[in-house]
Amino acid sequence: MNVLFLVQAEQRAILDRLYDGIADACSSCDTRWLSSDEQANLKCYFREHVDVSRYDRILFFLRFKKEMRQWRFIRTLPNVVILEHDAYQNYIPCKYTGKFSIHYRRMPWVRIISSGAQVSKRLRDEGFDACFVPKGYDQALLSYQGRTRDIELGFVGSTKSVAYSGRKELLEELGRHEDLLVTKTKSGEEYCDTLNRIRFFVSADVGMGEYMIKNFEAMACGCVLLAYDHGELESSAIGFVDMQNVVLFRTVEQLREKLALLRSDPELAQRIAQAGRSMAEAQYGFNQIGRKIVEVMQPTLRPVERPAGWLAWLGF
Repeated sequence: MNVLFLVQAEQRAILDRLYDGIADACSSCDTRWLSSDEQANLKCYFREHVDVSRYDRILFFLRFKKEMRQWRFIRTLPNVVILEHDAYQNYIPCKYTGKFSIHYRRMPWVRIISSGAQVSKRLRDEGFDACFVPKGYDQALLSYQGRTRDIELGFVGSTKSVAYSGRKELLEELGRHEDLLVTKTKSGEEYCDTLNRIRFFVSADVGMGEYMIKNFEAMACGCVLLAYDHGELESSAIGFVDMQNVVLFRTVEQLREKLALLRSDPELAQRIAQAGRSMAEAQYGFNQIGRKIVEVMQPTLRPVERPAGWLAWLGF
């Protein structure tokens, strides 16, 4: 399969290994790193730089804010697949509530690859061609080091976004009862070193409905993952089993009860950490996730439905 893969040139997360995983699983993958200006004018970019007849799939992984403004052009392209890691915002109170649905409704033949099992189901229930492929981690940057874990309880990451308001509230409440380190690091080596110092990593993805990249990163680095429970559908789709390869919780009180149990039984904590790390290494490196994305791109896409003339005149 020949794929044109459009990604953001300026992106906070380091996703190079994910892009490599996708490219390695294709017979041919033309990866283009689009600047902010190029993302804002896709019609011009395609006119000057792309021959769409060369590709079996055109895979978008661009900034949604810019993508959603250009649906009139995107719907003219053949064989479009959209990879989206933020579609959970369609279903939470934020500035993008409902906007993903509005965007996809304007081109319902497009395949959407979402990183949330529940999000994918909700999109399918709305009539969209939505598939689930979870997030993962960069296996080249993050790994288990076997070092001394001198931070018992910690979280590494941002709490500033509106989408992270639930995360911030939970961490603040937990911090009033436990000696919790909340910090930020540079990506890469410093982040890996810090994760390898943390025994219990608190994943507080409250209200997001899916498991973020940090879960897989912490597991791969050998932390005991204490993860906010997103329910049976999401957890089973990932392979999370409470108190076997992860520790799931819904409230701070429940988290503290399970944390007390783990402190009293270090061997149980070690078994959970080892099982989580084994699962992450075997299934959730970006090389494996890239292959899964290509697998769900391959089946035949829905036929394009062109609107009646009067609907086209209205802009639909």
